[in-house]
Amino acid sequence: MLPGVYGAKKKDGTSYYRASITYKNKHISLGSYEHEKDAHLAYLEAGEITSESEIDIDRYNSKSMLDFKKWVVLINYRDNDMYVKTPIYLKEKFFYYYFAPEDYLIFDSDDLFYYSTHSIMRRGGHLFVADFGMQVNILSRYGIKNFAVPGRDYQFLNGNPTDFRSANLMIINSFHGVQKKESGVKIFYETKIHVNGDILVGRYRTQTEAAIAYNKAADTLRELGFNKNFPKNYIEEYDTESYLREYKKTKIAVKRLLKAVEKTEA
Repeated sequence: MLPGVYGAKKKDGTSYYRASITYKNKHISLGSYEHEKDAHLAYLEAGEITSESEIDIDRYNSKSMLDFKKWVVLINYRDNDMYVKTPIYLKEKFFYYYFAPEDYLIFDSDDLFYYSTHSIMRRGGHLFVADFGMQVNILSRYGIKNFAVPGRDYQFLNGNPTDFRSANLMIINSFHGVQKKESGVKIFYETKIHVNGDILVGRYRTQTEAAIAYNKAADTLRELGFNKNFPKNYIEEYDTESYLREYKKTKIAVKRLLKAVEKTEA
């Protein structure tokens, strides 16, 4: 076998070739290949990357025998003496998570352990990780709900939607059905719930009051026979007794809800 290449067989007996390299006393798998020569070329390429500091992530191209993720892993290990299995490149207080040479996300160093063990998937503009067998939107890690709309419910303060560092994320609306509004210098919170369209439940002084109003509207709709699995807002600052007291005194537009239910039944 050529250097860096090991033969293997698939379950059906077909032969293929695996490439690997030992670098900084660590044995690193480089991938599997149909032909022995290709596996050897991957080994040689990995040797170049790990020995030549001028080779950087931007040098990657479609002619490479290595997968792009492996290219990032090797360069990061070479430069930072830390082997990470996911395509991460470490900086002093943050890191890049790469999809392609000029396509990456930015995270705080505090997130390193999580993203070194969870690969990020991207589909239709949404970013997910596989966690306990489920696809989890990475926004939820930062307290941003799945229903949240950028610009309305949260903002990237520096205008860069790929920068997930905590100092760059500002959450505007934290609860289901609640939206912060401004009228002149006055700030209030508007609650809406979806029946056969968005129904205005009410306008409230505080975000928590608006969140409770959403819960109360959802309960009222169920009592009126509109059986939809509305999500509930969980408000950490209230114990059960305090929550029930606030719930009881929160006013909602019951007549609007009743009319909306009647329209769905007509």
